[in-house]
Amino acid sequence: MTNALKQAIEKVSELPPAAQERIGEELLLHVEKVRRLRSQLESAAHSLDHDGGRELKIADVIKRARARYGKA
Repeated sequence: MTNALKQAIEKVSELPPAAQERIGEELLLHVEKVRRLRSQLESAAHSLDHDGGRELKIADVIKRARARYGKA
């Protein structure tokens, strides 16, 4: 465990139990998000390593982004 995490846990342990519980739940959700993102990145990297990628045209990417997000 890193020093920063140890310090954070010490500080959290000084809070009321309800606050500790909420912080613990939020931390667990964050950790799960990080794990999912890492898994997705690993999968994408594996796909690219095995010729699963395709060339992108930046003009098309910008056009799709503008259409999706409403920017002119």
